Amino acid sequence: MFLFDPMYLVYVAPAILLAIYAQYKVKSTYARLSRVAVRSGVTGAEAAAHVLLSQGIPAGGGRGAWGRVPAGAQGVTIGMARGPLSDHYNPLNRSLALSPDVHGGRSLAAVGIAAHEAGHAVQHATGYKAMVLRTGVVYFANGAQFAPIIFFLGFLMQWDVLMNVAIVLFSVLVLFSLATLPVEFNASSRAMKMLTETGIVSRDEAPAVKSVLNAAALTYVAAAAMAILTLLYYISLAGRRN
Repeated sequence: MFLFDPMYLVYVAPAILLAIYAQYKVKSTYARLSRVAVRSGVTGAEAAAHVLLSQGIPAGGGRGAWGRVPAGAQGVTIGMARGPLSDHYNPLNRSLALSPDVHGGRSLAAVGIAAHEAGHAVQHATGYKAMVLRTGVVYFANGAQFAPIIFFLGFLMQWDVLMNVAIVLFSVLVLFSLATLPVEFNASSRAMKMLTETGIVSRDEAPAVKSVLNAAALTYVAAAAMAILTLLYYISLAGRRN
């Protein structure tokens, strides 16, 4: 039966193992460095605000020393997200949401993650091409999430057209995953540069912060690998049926 085809595991097993390792790496690295205080003593929210201001981007939304975003300014609002490791930047309303431990944390992990999300805001403000591409693809990618269901229905009904449509749709998800990689790596690169230039992180603290960002980036690599291998499996299955 299609749902229990052992060949699926043959295709995606490497990506599954990579995803498991990536999650372990993120959690262990974050747990270790969240206990190491950054010598500058700033919180994650303050670090995000400082790196944004260093790039000429108004930052506010809290009671930190950076103040609030001036009325009418194209600034970034910094707020608090819910749950651990829920940090993200929303380009639609230019808001940066940091998880509680990152928002108020004064650790190497907190300032690294906060600066990474601020890096996305800088990408948005400067029109970074890879981010523009990902933003454009995301709307199609949301609809393409139904591709596995469509493929399964096409397989059961032996309707090649439906399977081919599903493969095309799933290809959009692969494109989104691939477009995400340069966006994430570039945000981390910007974060490290801005943290050291602003003096939030010293040169000898930088490798530890970079290890947090590298661990997080590995999760996106695993997601891209899963998407690519799943697409190859669908193509293979459609070919075997014919």
